[in-house]
Amino acid sequence: MTPNTASAARAMTPTAARTGWNELPDQVRAAVESLTGEVHHVTTISSGLNAAFTARLSTHTGLVFAKGVPATRATAQRREAAINPQVQPIAPRLLWEIDTEGWHVLGFEHLDGRPADLRPTSTDLPAAAGVLGQLTELDAPDAGCKRIENRWADAAERAGANVRLLAGDHLLHTDLNPHNILITTTGPRIVDWSWPTLGAAWIDTACAALWLIAEGHSPGAAESWASGLPPWDTASTEELDAFTAINAALWGQIASADQRSWKQRIHEAAVVWCKYRTT
Repeated sequence: MTPNTASAARAMTPTAARTGWNELPDQVRAAVESLTGEVHHVTTISSGLNAAFTARLSTHTGLVFAKGVPATRATAQRREAAINPQVQPIAPRLLWEIDTEGWHVLGFEHLDGRPADLRPTSTDLPAAAGVLGQLTELDAPDAGCKRIENRWADAAERAGANVRLLAGDHLLHTDLNPHNILITTTGPRIVDWSWPTLGAAWIDTACAALWLIAEGHSPGAAESWASGLPPWDTASTEELDAFTAINAALWGQIASADQRSWKQRIHEAAVVWCKYRTT
């Protein structure tokens, strides 16, 4: 059995229309310009899944990537702002944070880049591996991160797997889809730190390997790629088996609740990997 080889990443699109710059409340736009100077030009960015407003702002002080959501659903974005100092220099630097008139808006240094291509023939694979290697060098914060054994407890119960095998004290990203691995003119970066988590050092490598399978790699090829990253060797067979079983259950629930094709493909990839490891 092999996964659907159509690109899951290319099928990732927002479910709702973006809010434009001119549709933001006047007070929000004024708050932004109080920090950046006059905004001369705005390019709405359609990629990304969660933010209601995403745009490249050409301002008096230079280019800024801005994203925002209504304050009532800004929990994940607030986590991203809080963790930003901890994830330098892998992530773009947070320049400012605005919370006013029912909107929470973040402004980041602008990166000249594109999402990584994780398909089998891609030349981006070494760069993606390089930045993933840097992840294990980040210091974990003292507070503000959930633990992987708590985040994935329900999925582990459905899978009948021991989630405690994934426990650890390393800072993890856990959402390493190709849109969150940017290939930039200054090197690869990892963006969208909405789910900072503590767990075993090898988990982010495994999360990326799952995406490789969704993008057309065989499970064996994905594991071979992952084996080039030092944390992979710290994972036991039992731990990797638990990871694949938990992710098959996790993505099964996600795909059941949302029928979008890319989620179906990730679920299929997770099932394929799990069967590969247990047969």
